[in-house]
Amino acid sequence: MVILGPGASGKSTLAIHLSEITGLPVIELDKVFWRPGLAATPRDQWAKMQERFVEESRWIIDGDLGPYDAVEVRLHAADTIIFLDFSLLRCAWRAIRRSRERADFWLWLLRYRRQSRPFLMEAIAKYAAHATLHVISNPQALRRFVEVVRRDSGAAEPPRADE
Repeated sequence: MVILGPGASGKSTLAIHLSEITGLPVIELDKVFWRPGLAATPRDQWAKMQERFVEESRWIIDGDLGPYDAVEVRLHAADTIIFLDFSLLRCAWRAIRRSRERADFWLWLLRYRRQSRPFLMEAIAKYAAHATLHVISNPQALRRFVEVVRRDSGAAEPPRADE
């Protein structure tokens, strides 16, 4: 399972939640891609690292590294792709609330819908036509999706706060 989307869309949070439901291990790309000083891993090394990740039969890989990425490796191996297609405003608000971000993050986020999103949709069509694609555009749709995954996996509903 691959989770993509703009910065601060909730990819890592969703990956952890889905892992709790399904038992699948999570690989958070931001934690393995960036070298000290936020230096990018060279593309050829990055592709080889991803090839090792996808050798396992079951996994959740979350992350979207924009222009630094070699997304085709994990797309080709994915059976399911979740694309968090949240608005710029929602993602910017979340980014402001969570931490300070570098200027290149903000440029990527501002250009996401115009540049990254079309590129990723084309890459999904090219490398992952075999995969099930879920495009989720708001938190309500995301909650419904997670409920379906929970139901289909047979996992128990979490206790409600008012119980």
